Parts: sequence; C-alpha cells; structure tokens
Amino acid sequence: MTTQKRDYYEVLGVSSSASDEEIRKAFRKLALEYHPDRNKDPDAVDRFKEVNEAYQVLTDSEKRSRYDRLGHAGVDTSGTTGFEGFENFGGFGDIFDAFFGGTGSSRSRSHPRAADLHYSLTIDFEEAAFGVEKEYEINRTEICEGCKGTRSEPGSKPISCLNCGGTGQVQRASQSVFGQFMQVSTCGRCKGEGRVITDPCLQCKGIGTEARTHKIAIAVPPGVETGIQIRLTGEGEAGIEGSKPGDVYVAINVKKHSLFDRIGNDVISSQHINIAQAAMGAKISIPTLESLADLDIPAGTQTGDVLKLDGVGIPHLNNENRRGDHLVTIIVDVPRSLTERQRELLVELGESLEPNTDEVDPSWFDRFKSSLGGAE
Repeated sequence: MTTQKRDYYEVLGVSSSASDEEIRKAFRKLALEYHPDRNKDPDAVDRFKEVNEAYQVLTDSEKRSRYDRLGHAGVDTSGTTGFEGFENFGGFGDIFDAFFGGTGSSRSRSHPRAADLHYSLTIDFEEAAFGVEKEYEINRTEICEGCKGTRSEPGSKPISCLNCGGTGQVQRASQSVFGQFMQVSTCGRCKGEGRVITDPCLQCKGIGTEARTHKIAIAVPPGVETGIQIRLTGEGEAGIEGSKPGDVYVAINVKKHSLFDRIGNDVISSQHINIAQAAMGAKISIPTLESLADLDIPAGTQTGDVLKLDGVGIPHLNNENRRGDHLVTIIVDVPRSLTERQRELLVELGESLEPNTDEVDPSWFDRFKSSLGGAE
C-alpha cells in the first residue's frame, strides 16, 4: 500500500500562486530545518526528500504546469502521466479526438527539455563563509559539430514520413457496441516526428549530440552550508531541434574546520585560558575567520562561559552585509605541574581565600593544598 503524497504547495507552505522567489525562500528555510546533518529526527530524511521533490517540481515551469493541471500524476517520476493506457496522447485534446474523431492534424514535434545533471562540490569552511568561484569539469552531451543537431549528414535532409503523411500520428478505426470511433496514436515509423532520417550523420550516428568534457564556472555565494544546491541554468545536457538544454545542479559540501564550527550564521570556537586570567580578567587575541581579534576576559570567568564577538561571523546567504557573531566557549586550564614558587603562591592564595565561606567551600582548599603537598 503506497502512502498518499502531500500537496507540494502544502509541503513548502506556500500558495498555488507563489512566485519562484517565494518558493525558493520557503525551500531554503525548510531544507536547513530538515537537513539530516542538522536534524537528527528519524523523520528528517523523509521530510528533506519531500521538500526537495516539491522544490524541483514547483521551480520548473513545465513540471509546475503539469502538476497544476494533473496533480502528482502529471509529474510522477515512475514515468506514468496519470492516464494509463493513453501514454501516446499529448493531453485532453488528443484523448477527445481519439474517441470522437478529430482533424488528424500534426501534433507538436518539439522534443522535451533535455536532462539535468547533478554534481557535488566540496569547499573549505572559509570559502563557504565568504563565497568563491570554482572551475568545475563536467561530462555532458553537446550539439554535434558535424550536423549542428539536425541528425542528418551535412548536405542531406530528412524526408516526410510515408506512414503518417508527415503528421506524426496514425488513426485507427475501432468498432464497439457504442459505434465506431477513431483512435489516434504515435506513428511507429517516425516516432511522432513526421519525418525520417535517411542519411544519418556519421559523426554522431544520427543522434544529434555527442559527449564532451566541458568546464563551467560555479559562483558559490557567501553563507552557503552543506546541502545547499546551486542551479546553473542551461548548462546541462544539450537540447536538440529547438528543445531547451537541461540545467546543472551542484550540491555543496563544506569541509570541517580545525578551529571553527557554525550554528546558523554564528561561528563557534573554544579558547583555553589559565586560572590567573580567569580570576583577574585579561585581554587576549584569538583567531577569527579573517584575522586575530581582541577578546576581553572578565574577572571571575568560569569554564563553560560563552563570550561573544559581534558581527564577525558568517555572512547571511543572499545578504552578505549582515553577519553572524563569533561565540567563544572558555575553558579554564588547571595546571598539572607547578614549580616550587608557583606552589607556594597558590597555597598562599588558597589560605587567603579560606575565610570567605560565603563564596568558597573550605574543604576544597584542604583538597587543593593536599594536592600541592602543602602544610597542614
């Protein structure tokens, strides 16, 4: 038993009249929310796939048009159109003609939009933060240089199909209890094109395209994260005889950084300080995405305290004038070995703090002095 698919507009939380930009905004929000790298909920993977599927359909004008007319059946990836048994008909008009007779006029011979290509690109943490342009080599089909996509050997032309008279369709009369009706189907000889290639191009074997390696420039915008897809319109497989070429989709994967992590647009890091800096406060230099920056350590800082550097985090996607913050988790280091002088000073410090029982547990100093080998 299959599960009923949810409405794509409902999946993205937009209306059926939503613009492409509204759909893209909704997709970005939901993709970040349900991306498996960030959301460990067991249902996150399925929701992410559902959101991506809805986005792919609603941002493709042809697929969206079919979906608006036919629902999920119109864009079913299994290859069905929602009219099983009538897969050779182009739409309602063809079905009407098949049952009630039509003019027999030629169907559109335009080829469907060419296939999209999908690749992945791994970039550094800093490149994801500030953007980068990468040159990427892909394998794709391109228009044949020999026949320029006509599929015929230069100097020759296809002929009109004798089987269908150039219409691309054949009619067959059928008799039923309701009377005679005409059924229209795609011509088997010319495959609906209305013409036949008699002298195929030797270079591409009559296909019209040939495989080549091609270099493309990928402009990665600032603020991208793992899972974001970049669409390069028209850079996919070549279209032939007037059909549109496909697109290239590049999925971004961001490498782990040795010092930094991120949550949204905030950079996350940790910083070790000594007990004197923690107790008295200090100003230290720490690495950020772009350079060293001064960080003020307040007196009395504890391990686990988080300090913030405003506006030096990651730029917002599509608005690089806005940036997140840099959040620093403090780790106070307790020394494992001390010189004799250091031991004396710490014992003296501990004894001077002992009377303040409101702030300090006296037993702690007993353990502290014992660990230093101090006096009674």
